[in-house]
Amino acid sequence: MAATAEVCDANPQLISSGELRALQPCFQIYGRRQVFSGPIVTLKVFEDNVLVRELLEEKGDGRVLVVDGGGSMRCAILGGNPVQQAQNNGWAGIVVNGCIRDVDEINGCDIGVRALASHPMKANKKGFGEKHVPITIAGTRICDAEWLYADTDGILVSRVELSL
Repeated sequence: MAATAEVCDANPQLISSGELRALQPCFQIYGRRQVFSGPIVTLKVFEDNVLVRELLEEKGDGRVLVVDGGGSMRCAILGGNPVQQAQNNGWAGIVVNGCIRDVDEINGCDIGVRALASHPMKANKKGFGEKHVPITIAGTRICDAEWLYADTDGILVSRVELSL
């Protein structure tokens, strides 16, 4: 994959049209895979991780789960066990607009993870949330089946798969 900075430099027309967007730089980098990309699966939850776990139990097929956790800093909605499962099921990455926990375990997994911060408290388990809906995180509207490209410079979202 080409670096996100190079993708931006090579595609000013996609940026000006809004087909290629950069997320605001608010995410911390976790997991062993610092560079990842794939088609997006969206999820909207708040301080509840039941749907996060359910999705990561599915075959990932190189997809990226993007979770709008409402930016909550009161608990973690992703931990080590679901990340391990995501790695084993072939997910390319997970982006969480919220907190994670079990950082050492996650950092040992061969998967890309981005989150706002870490937090030791666990989430609720009520099963509330919405799958495959448009979400807005880090100043960017993201839709199911768009494409995400992440590296150490940042995160890009594209309406279509880019030939890098």
